[in-house]
Amino acid sequence: MIAYLVPLVVLVNGLAAGVLFGTQLGGWPLLAALPADRYVHAHAFFATRYDPAMPLCLLGTLIGDVVLAVIAPDQAVRALFVVGAVLALATVTISLTKNVPVNKWVQTLDPDNLPEDFEKNDPRWDWGAWNQRRSVLTLLALLANCAALALLL
Repeated sequence: MIAYLVPLVVLVNGLAAGVLFGTQLGGWPLLAALPADRYVHAHAFFATRYDPAMPLCLLGTLIGDVVLAVIAPDQAVRALFVVGAVLALATVTISLTKNVPVNKWVQTLDPDNLPEDFEKNDPRWDWGAWNQRRSVLTLLALLANCAALALLL
């Protein structure tokens, strides 16, 4: 089972890390530079493109790492999968509590008729900071999972 699960976890973790890394390189700088109405339009577009793939990748990483932490053949490998699971859990928690609520709210807005207090409540700076954190956490989880795989080889 471990021979099939480890590559699957590395794959889904790598996909999630790749998407979040790509967001840091291109998506976020674009969103940060746009005027408010264009930001709302672009953010709503991006947010709908990553579901259901990102939740599946992040939850797949978390669940896979937990299972691997239980069945790993030695302590060092087990510890790395625990680290991966903790990092994946932190990413999922940030996603659910910080980023997803903003994504859903932005999708309800009409870019041509923004609330009068939008500039005061512009969510992009908080969203961007939390997105950066979850990007780093997901990349660190991938490093832990790759290190565990290396020890198994």
